[in-house]
Amino acid sequence: MARYVSQAVIRRLPGYYRHLKELEREGISQISSQELGKRMDLTPSQIRQDINCFGGFGRQGFGYAVAVLREHIGMILGIDREQTLLVVGAGNIGRAVALSDSFPLSGFRVAAIFDNDPQKIGKEIGSIKVQDTAHIALYISENHTDICVIAVPGNKAQAVAEELYQTGLRAFWNFAPTDLKLPGDSMLVNVHLEEGLQILSYRMLHRDG
Repeated sequence: MARYVSQAVIRRLPGYYRHLKELEREGISQISSQELGKRMDLTPSQIRQDINCFGGFGRQGFGYAVAVLREHIGMILGIDREQTLLVVGAGNIGRAVALSDSFPLSGFRVAAIFDNDPQKIGKEIGSIKVQDTAHIALYISENHTDICVIAVPGNKAQAVAEELYQTGLRAFWNFAPTDLKLPGDSMLVNVHLEEGLQILSYRMLHRDG
């Protein structure tokens, strides 16, 4: 049986991976939990507790081997292999995802983009031609797809997600301004870009409080 890992720890894993990659670029090969905690604004004990959820990767008195720990966290996150993304919606957000330079570096490759707008179908975003959503089920049946990125208007997103779920897809990254509801065997992350600005606005308003 898989060991339970809290959502809080899972949310911190990408931060560990990012900081460890930065350390590698800086030529740092070894780091203590105290030094890593300073970079990430976490306590050394929190660092050790998080990492120990997945096994002992450090040595007392020596800390962590940066490259080894980064590799293990990459495996834990599943980004030690390429994962293919299918984007539904060729608007601003869909284009931004498709044109991102950082996703391929983390093992995520946009393989296809779909839209139902005749003015967008057939156009190229980067090197990928926008396809008609009428053909999306056929594409999925013929091509391995790991994750679906939903970047359609909020009033269309639920229907799109349900249709894609019926094709067998189970992992969804939703940028539509609505929380999707899918069966329990699906893996869904709802992203609300405005929430970050609202939190920042709150902190600005109450910074002297």
